Amino acid sequence: MAQSSFDRRRINGPEESHSPVFDDADQEDACTPTRDRGATDIRPIFLQPGLITQANGSAYIETERTKLACAVYGPRQSKTTTYSEKGRLNVEVKFAPFSCVRRRAPLRDAEDRSIAIAVHQAVVSSVCLELFPKSTIDVFISIIENDGIEGCIASGSIAASTALADAGIEMLGLVASCSAAVCGNKIYLDPREKEAEASDGTVVFACMPALSSITSICQSGRMSTEDLLRCMELCQDRCIDIHAVVAQSLLANSKEIEL
Repeated sequence: MAQSSFDRRRINGPEESHSPVFDDADQEDACTPTRDRGATDIRPIFLQPGLITQANGSAYIETERTKLACAVYGPRQSKTTTYSEKGRLNVEVKFAPFSCVRRRAPLRDAEDRSIAIAVHQAVVSSVCLELFPKSTIDVFISIIENDGIEGCIASGSIAASTALADAGIEMLGLVASCSAAVCGNKIYLDPREKEAEASDGTVVFACMPALSSITSICQSGRMSTEDLLRCMELCQDRCIDIHAVVAQSLLANSKEIEL
């Protein structure tokens, strides 16, 4: 019997080969917005409170490829035995396994905790925790689709503030948040994931426009003080528009409940 010339110990390549084809869009400047919006324009926001009926308050937010849901439970009695004059706000963030390009493990990692810390810092100063002694308020954020960490922090802060207001928790004001990226001499608001990766530095700005007060500023990368101040001014202007969207969504949801 004749022996086969096929070598089973090796993976034989194809008989023919072709040169790779590169998309022209990938060779363009990643910092240049390509979604029909200017450098100081943000992505359209879809915000719907009260979608999770089992929670005391909830909100769903969608900004193109960034989608997440937020649920608020509480205030409820704290499990700790020590008495506290002020309540406690807990924030937990979890990525869905299919939320990223590469499938994520269901276990929490450092990225989840960093987003949770940033959202907590942006929202905690707006909640009147002194009215809830020995109580806890739990905020759970599920990221359904991810298009950049900066967008997740900004959208998570907006959704958390909306869900807290939907739960009827006393607050000093609604929190609006916006992100910015510095690419050379240009500043782009609400950057996508590729834009943030190609930038020199990013800023996530959160404030309460009704009180003209800043609640949080998260800066990463390298940028000058002048660029940071410019980013803060541009983000603050856009937060006023975002605040109007949040207030309108809560008003529309309350009218639907009354009907």
